[in-house]
Amino acid sequence: MTSSILLDGRSLTRAQVAAIARHGATIRLDEAQLTKVKRAADFLAEKVGGGEPIYGVTTGFGSNADKLLGAHRVRDELPGGNPEPREGTLLEELQHNLIITHAVCVGKPFSVEVVRAMLAIRVNTLMKGHSGIRVETLRALAELLNRDVIPVVPEKGSVGASGDLAPLSHLAIVLLGGGEAFYKGERMPGAKALAAAGLEPVRLSFKEGLALNNGTTQMLATGVLALDTLDMLIRTADLAAAMTLDAFAGRTGAYAEEVHALRPHPGQVEAARNIRNLLEGSTLADIPYHLVPRFRPWLSDSWSEPAEQAYRFDIGWDWVPATQRHGKEAFYSRFLPFKGGKKHQPQDAYCLRCAPQVHGAVRDAWEQACRVFDVELNAVTDNPLVFPDAENAEVIEDQVISAGHFHGMPLALAMSYVKAAIPVLASISERRTAKLVDPANNDGLPAFLIGNEDATDSGFMIVQYTAAALVNDLATRAHPASVYSVPTSANAEDHVSMGANEARHVLEMTEDLGHVLAMELYTAAQALEYRQDMLNAARSLAHRGDLAAFASKISGAPRADSPHYPRFEVEVRALMKALASADDFHGGKAVRGALAALREHVAFMQRDRAMDGDVRAVCELVASGRLVA
Repeated sequence: MTSSILLDGRSLTRAQVAAIARHGATIRLDEAQLTKVKRAADFLAEKVGGGEPIYGVTTGFGSNADKLLGAHRVRDELPGGNPEPREGTLLEELQHNLIITHAVCVGKPFSVEVVRAMLAIRVNTLMKGHSGIRVETLRALAELLNRDVIPVVPEKGSVGASGDLAPLSHLAIVLLGGGEAFYKGERMPGAKALAAAGLEPVRLSFKEGLALNNGTTQMLATGVLALDTLDMLIRTADLAAAMTLDAFAGRTGAYAEEVHALRPHPGQVEAARNIRNLLEGSTLADIPYHLVPRFRPWLSDSWSEPAEQAYRFDIGWDWVPATQRHGKEAFYSRFLPFKGGKKHQPQDAYCLRCAPQVHGAVRDAWEQACRVFDVELNAVTDNPLVFPDAENAEVIEDQVISAGHFHGMPLALAMSYVKAAIPVLASISERRTAKLVDPANNDGLPAFLIGNEDATDSGFMIVQYTAAALVNDLATRAHPASVYSVPTSANAEDHVSMGANEARHVLEMTEDLGHVLAMELYTAAQALEYRQDMLNAARSLAHRGDLAAFASKISGAPRADSPHYPRFEVEVRALMKALASADDFHGGKAVRGALAALREHVAFMQRDRAMDGDVRAVCELVASGRLVA
């Protein structure tokens, strides 16, 4: 059953906006709060009736604010009357014209999700009761959402002050029977959509045009949906990092709680905690270096047992002779003298070791933006503001106050911060993907994660290319729009926020961030299976107890008649014992769950195949949020 969310101007949350925008929730209006809405509208009607000059009600807008409206149209004085007679009063015409002349956005339409969010947010801010809109007009706006009449709002045209004038005019023009709308998914003229939904066009009253189109609604809606998506993608990045760390049989010390207590940035602490939890149950992380074999190409004589011959790899180690251990005795008293896939170093590359610091900094940018947007969701953002019950009011300007709440700079700067953070998260993910496919850096995995025994396979090479292209694209789009104001309205609006562009860019960028993370997960899943299978093949071979078969996997072995052979044999048996006594090698519990979910859509790649369907499936899986649900 579709949920219904109560709007009262005070308690709307980002989660509720996402539910309305993305999950079909409807809205209802708080009846007690509607009395405040009516009080403000009645107050304006009373003051206009008394002849009070009020900005945007009895005056023009913007650079026309110094022009007072007359009692009738000037051309009404012509002999024979006005050749262009119009219905309604000048006050009504002013509000009507404000909407129809400001609906001039261009570009492709915003998604239905964004416009649903805009409708809900606009209704909520008008519920505060300081905008002068009538209750019946507000109800009509709410009914657009509830009856699935979704105005067509082209993406480009707002400078972010005075609010999102142009896109909000596209939102409001459908109320007047103009513009276009999607009704039950079909695009049609606004008047036709109203009629199909059983709604009547609205004739605007005092200040209602300003109430409908003056505010930060577009940037707020797109930003809220971007933050909702980014929340999921930050957690996806943690999951991708954990899967990659397991694929490397990496070191977890860099994620320890006591480590991050010494530099307790909140996001960093949370990222480290989350990755630790994702790795819980891993038998790959922190295993001794000597246990990890490196990949060798499969040959017909690599394996003697029929079941083993089905492997897509061979494995191997190098033995370190005693003559090469001088000065390293302490190390070789702890680790066996075999070099396999893992380098003998106590720390991993930055893309693994510094994931908490990088993911955490992005998380902190997200948190800061959330704080700003949570305030804005229940704020009044139009102009002028109506205070019908102001104490000690002496003149109309004490009760109808022109201010600047429509200026989107708080949102714009918050989005600038997030905008810079997105390429950072994408970049570290791409670096992990690059490390996974590079045989010089992937700790003994096959080049490009493919067996390539016949030298015909490219494997995952181009996956990293695509990730690199996306990272570059994100980086070039990260320039903040908020630093470049272009004055408007004959310089009456001489400093604007460009917050609508900023938030729209961020929402668009989240899609490509998701694609980069999907590339890492796709690659890490292949790498993880190789790592698990190679280690478990070594474990199975050790279980057999066949010294000769196991020793054949070790390069640099002394000849049987060499005085060094007895020591070599002892050390090989020790390696076999360590492997045979180990548990099955696998990733953390959450990592295994993610791998299983990926494998429901994309199989392990034994040999080269068309990858476009795989990539599309993984991108869709990431975008759905199911991997981190």
